[in-house]
This record gives sequence, structure tokens and C-alpha cells, in this order.
Amino acid sequence: MKLGLFIRPVGHHVAAWLHPNSHVDAGVNFQRFVEMARTAERGRFDMLFSADSVTAWTAQQEGLHHTHYVAWIEPFTLLSALAPLTKNIGLVCTATTSYEEPYSLARKFASLDLVSGGRAGWNLITSDNATEADNFGRISHPPKIERYRRAREFAQVVNGLWHSWEDDAFLRDRASGLFFDRSKMHVLDHDGTYFRVRGPLNVARSPQGQPVLVQAGASEGGMELAAETAEVVFAAQSTLEGGIAFYANVKGRMAKFGRDPDELKILPGLSVTVGQTEDEAKSKFDRMQSYIHPDVGLGLLSTRIGFDLRGYPLDGPLPELPKNDVIGSRSEVLVAMAKRDNLTIRQLYERFAGARGHLEVVGTPSQIADRMQEWVEADAADGFNVIVPYFPDGLNDFVERVIPELQRRKIFRTEYESTTLRGNLGLRGSQIRLPAAADELVAASR
Repeated sequence: MKLGLFIRPVGHHVAAWLHPNSHVDAGVNFQRFVEMARTAERGRFDMLFSADSVTAWTAQQEGLHHTHYVAWIEPFTLLSALAPLTKNIGLVCTATTSYEEPYSLARKFASLDLVSGGRAGWNLITSDNATEADNFGRISHPPKIERYRRAREFAQVVNGLWHSWEDDAFLRDRASGLFFDRSKMHVLDHDGTYFRVRGPLNVARSPQGQPVLVQAGASEGGMELAAETAEVVFAAQSTLEGGIAFYANVKGRMAKFGRDPDELKILPGLSVTVGQTEDEAKSKFDRMQSYIHPDVGLGLLSTRIGFDLRGYPLDGPLPELPKNDVIGSRSEVLVAMAKRDNLTIRQLYERFAGARGHLEVVGTPSQIADRMQEWVEADAADGFNVIVPYFPDGLNDFVERVIPELQRRKIFRTEYESTTLRGNLGLRGSQIRLPAAADELVAASR
């Protein structure tokens, strides 16, 4: 079983900052993240994962002052600072293909991979928050289909750049005066629909060969891109049946790209509230839910589904929504959840405020381990991206109570197998598989 820790200022619950035990200053206090990282590493997590958005408008503007998650330490900088303070845990963060450039992104993540000794990963997103366009001089945010076309070429270019140097390309031979072997440098010379990139990358290979490529899309385009390029997929599935179907769908697409299903690890989000007893866990959960301000819940839900719900009865059903070609697949998950469980708008935002559409388990360590084991054994997951309501208590509870239970069942490691993220995930190392188009480009450059 593989485990990521979804780090977020204060916690994942939208009202996390209101809990009296939470690290309310985590958005500006780096030492809070150091504590998170060291606790997760003590728990033998595979990776830290930080999401990102390049806008402060993460919810509808009205009521925004009630929520905390509008300003935070930029994740790449954060993980770079955490690299020398950790030893084994992977460092994965989000960067968007819609508002980045392939060369600069490839260079940054390759550098983090070197600094960390082979523990970096890039979570490829296309951005589903339309307000991000306002910060980059764009008239509008591109529709999903266009974003995924750009993302596919973006991933090919980045992969090609990460293949610029072979492992033993740098001779550093003072006697001969040769610093590198030119035959082991590969110039990409990419000229595509969206990008023209010559290369090579001016960063050498790391101990794991290249950063791990992570993806989270669940739309048709997202699943296709994941099957072709991703090595880890963060999924949002709240039912076992949905998890099994998603797992089979994505892994079933891989053969046409010449890939083995074991080359991809699927980690659904798992929101956990841990108690020594079931009643204690439910009490903790109910307390967190009581902190949700209606304006915040409604604003958050409106943003995530791409439709302004203000003015609709909170205790009424979700209205019929118009087709949205911009917002990502999470909106479809929320609408399906509301219809499946007959939820009111209030009930839907209450459920989303904590778990954000992911699997949610409230119970004892044994009950949580039961659910995790069930999903892995049913081929609904290879592990989980763990979400805790607030830091530090939620993480401490998981590491001190749930991890020992998983270890007792012999379904989770007691020691790290490797010092690289690939090694711990059981992924291939420096022999990099490139998408077909990038393979051809690299071959042509030799």
C-alpha cells in the first residue's frame, strides 16, 4: 500500500482554522510544514503532496473573508526548503500546463530532483479555476478539451527535456579536458502545435532518472492523458464501486500506449477522522462540521461546480446546471453525488467542505484500516492520498494510530525500501519511457 500526505495550510477542512488546536498560522509559518513533513516521514509515507492554484479567488468572492485558504507559501519553494530537512519522503507539487512553460518547469523540477536526491514529483494539472486567467493577461480560461491538448504536448516536451542527458554523460575528466560526452547529450528540437523548444535541458539527471509524473484528472481527456503519461494518479472517488470502475478504466487504457498497468499507481483521496472509539471519531467530525460558515460552504461549492448557487434555497435540491466546458471533472463528481444520495445544497457543501469529494472515513483505527484494505484488495486503489481535517492533530492521530494497525496487518512498510521516490513507489528508475512523439524527437536528434 502506497501513501501520500496531502499537505495544506492549517488543514483540508474548509473550517480547519477555526478549530482551537489547529496551526492557524501555517500559511505563513514554514516551521509548521517542517513538523508535518517530519511526522509524515516518521509514519513512512511515500510522499508529501501539495496542490496549488495561481489565484486567491478559490471561492466565490462573497464570504471569502470567512475562509483561510486564500494565501499560502508557493509549493515549489516550500518543497525545495523541505528537501534538506527530510531524507526519504517524496516531494510532489502541482504546476499548471495552462500558465507555465515546459522548459522552465522541466528545469525547476529536475533541479528539485537533484537537490532532494531523487525524491521529486510533478503533479500535472490544466487548472479548472477560470479566475487564474486574470493573472496572466488572458481574456478567458481555455475550455477543457483545449487545455488537455496543450497538456499532452507539454508533457511530451517536459519528458523529452528530462531525457537530455544520459546517466553517465558528464565525464569531468581533467586529464583529457572533456567535461561531458557529446554523444550522450540529446537535443529535443521540438516544433509542435503549442510549443517550440530546442533543448537540451541544462540540468543533469538525478538518482531516480527523472521526477515522477503525477496527474489527477478524471474526465475523458484526463484519464487518457494519465494512461499515456502518468506514473501516479490522485483520484476522487467516494464509493468502492466508483473506485473499482475508475481503476479499471485508467489501467485498461495503458496497453495501447505500450505500458504495463504496474507502471501506474492510483491513489484515491482518503479523508480520515480518527477516534479511539467510533463515538469519539463521530464527535470530532461533528465538531469540525459545526464550524462551517454557510457563505463559505456555498461559495466553495459554487466555485467547484462552476455555477453561482447564491439565491437558491440551502435546504433545497441542487438545480439543473448548464453544461460547463471549463470546470474540471470534480464538478461532475459533485453533481453525481448530490443525485445519488439525494443531497440538499447545504448537505452537499457540508460533505464537500471536509473531504472535497473524496472517500471519507470516520472511525477507529481498525475501521479505517478495514476500509483501506478493502479498497486495495478490490483493485480500487494502490494506496491513498491521505487528507486530514486539520494539522497537527489529524496527522498525529493517523501516524500514531492507523499506521501501526496497517503495519500489524503487514500491508504497509515498517521501513523505507529506497531513498528515491521511484524506489519507494516501486516504479522504474532511470530507464525512462517517453510518450511516442517524444521518443521520435529524441531519436531524430541523435
